[in-house]
Amino acid sequence: MEIGLQYTTEEVANNTIERTIKEYNKLSIQVSLNGLSFCIVDTLSNKVIQSETIVFEKERNPHGLQKGLIALIEKHEIAKKTFDEVIVIHRNKLFSLVPKPLFDDNELANYLKFNTRILANDHIAFDEIESYEMINVYVPFTNVNNYIYDLFGEFIFKHSGTVMVESLLGNQNRNKESICYVHIAHQQMEITVIQNKKLLLYNSFEFYTKEDFIYYLLFTFEQLKLDTESTPLKLFGDVEEGDRIYSISYEYVNKVSIFAPSINSYPMDFDKDSIDFTVLKSL
Repeated sequence: MEIGLQYTTEEVANNTIERTIKEYNKLSIQVSLNGLSFCIVDTLSNKVIQSETIVFEKERNPHGLQKGLIALIEKHEIAKKTFDEVIVIHRNKLFSLVPKPLFDDNELANYLKFNTRILANDHIAFDEIESYEMINVYVPFTNVNNYIYDLFGEFIFKHSGTVMVESLLGNQNRNKESICYVHIAHQQMEITVIQNKKLLLYNSFEFYTKEDFIYYLLFTFEQLKLDTESTPLKLFGDVEEGDRIYSISYEYVNKVSIFAPSINSYPMDFDKDSIDFTVLKSL
C-alpha cells in the first residue's frame, strides 16, 4: 500500500536545488544619497553571484535614492530570487556613537540633535557594536526599508559605520600606536582611528576636492594630537597609489599606504576591488 506523495528522482533533485538556493544565497545592499551597491553571495560555493556599484551624477534626496534602487533591483531581477538573508546597509552622516553605559533608548533624538539635523518625523534606529560597549544611533532611510520589506519580508539593516568599526576593530592587534584608516567612496570619507584595540574616533565627511579631503584629514590629526610623521595612514576603497587622494595625503603624512582588508575568512572568486567593503563585510 502506498502512503503519501511520491516524487520522481528529478523532482527530488529540483527541490534540493531550490532549498540550497534559499539556504545559502545572501543579499547585501548598501544605500546612500550618492550611490548604491549590492552583491549576492553563494556561501556554499564561496562565490559572489552578482554585484554592481552605481555612483549617482549628483546627490539625490531619499525619493530619488529609492527610484535608483528600484531600477537596480529590476535590472538584475533581484526581487524574483529567494534569499536566506537580506541585509541593508545605510550610509549617511546622520549618526552618533554612544558609550553603552550612557545609552538610554528613550533618548535617541537627543544623541543626534547636537551633531546633525534631524526632523520631528525621522525614524531613529540604533545598532549595538558587539564586544566593544558602543551603540551607533542613526537615521535610516525609512522609505528604502519599507520598500525592501515589501519585497522580501523581514530583513536586517545596519548603519555603514557599525560595519566599518566592527570590522576594523576585529582585525586589529593590540598596537600601542594609533592607526588612522580612511575609507573613500562616492565623495564620502569615513575616518576610523584605533589604538590598542580601542576606538579613538569614527566620523564621516563629504568631500568634493582633494583639498576638502586633506582638510578633514589634517583636522582629525590635529584634534586627536596624532603625529603626521609617525602615525600610519591606511587608505582603502576608491583610492589607489599615485592618484590625487593618495598623492596629497603623502604630501602631509609621512606613513601612507593602501590598506587591503581581508574581506572574509574564506576565498571568493571575484574582483574584490569592484565591490564596496561594507557590503561584503556585512555578510
